[in-house]
Amino acid sequence: MDVKSAPRYLYWLFCQFELITCSYLMEPWEKVLFYSFNLAMLGLLLYTTYVCVVFHASSAFQLLCSFLGHPRESALSVVK
Repeated sequence: MDVKSAPRYLYWLFCQFELITCSYLMEPWEKVLFYSFNLAMLGLLLYTTYVCVVFHASSAFQLLCSFLGHPRESALSVVK
């Protein structure tokens, strides 16, 4: 893809998005609300995905380490 055609392609993608969501029919203030809501939901989705993936990867790594013979001490073994 040529660097000069990148803005044209992004504009084409944006036009496709407006056609699919019918946002080209909205008034400017409606577009602001619509895009703000969509960006907020996308941000929350990305943040939640980041937090959950890190948590699950950490849990999987701990489980893998315990299977390989390097168990970490749990809180219950310290209390007993």
